[in-house]
Amino acid sequence: MPQLMRTSNPALNDRVFRGQPMASYGESMTVQGTVNKTGVLLLLAMLTAAYTWHLSYSGNVLAVMPLMWVGLIGGMIAAFVTMFKMNWAPVTAPVYALFEGLALGGISAVFDMRFHGIAFEAVCLTFGVMFVLLLAYKSGMIRVTQKFRLGVIAATGAIFLFYFVEMILGFFHIGLGAVGAVNGSGAIGIGFSLLVVGIAALNLVLDFDFIERGAQASAPKYMEWYGAFGLMVTLVWLYLEILNLLAKLQSRD
Repeated sequence: MPQLMRTSNPALNDRVFRGQPMASYGESMTVQGTVNKTGVLLLLAMLTAAYTWHLSYSGNVLAVMPLMWVGLIGGMIAAFVTMFKMNWAPVTAPVYALFEGLALGGISAVFDMRFHGIAFEAVCLTFGVMFVLLLAYKSGMIRVTQKFRLGVIAATGAIFLFYFVEMILGFFHIGLGAVGAVNGSGAIGIGFSLLVVGIAALNLVLDFDFIERGAQASAPKYMEWYGAFGLMVTLVWLYLEILNLLAKLQSRD
């Protein structure tokens, strides 16, 4: 079982290669092709994010909130469809990016109105972390061993379990002192956010490894879109966690 769990990103897992036909020469997944597709998805997300960002700063806040929810729900649906229908990724991955952009643009504007410039800082840090880890991975400074994979998987699972329990408790208006401290801007809250940012960043390394092995395995061409989609999922998570961390730090000033 552990051999199947190559990455904690549910979209980028070795199990996706099972049952996939071997591609013929010239039609297989490549690393460069996946990079190009990732760039397309980022551009699409930026376009819709710019739209909701502009609405927020033009004073049309009432119009932004429904769009944010459309983006969150639509992105979730597109993500699940992509994970279960991988060969649809050339269509569903761009749809996911467009929806996520709607949500991210509104969320970023809300944070930026309170802490001016925080969204730009979060974007720069997100891409900075990605490029540093990519260089570390390509240079061999970070080796994706089985222990490394399982450690990141366990930590990621624990974080999402915590978020799930927190969400359920919130529905019933049940508050816990420890949860409040984690969400606050004190030492515990900042420490927790740093931990989550670190784990989200390590997921990028597993994603790089997955994409590289997919290319080596001559996966079908549409897996380039699927690999780009999985990387986008991690980048969105990392960006939101960095945004939250920066907000906590600036709240202390």
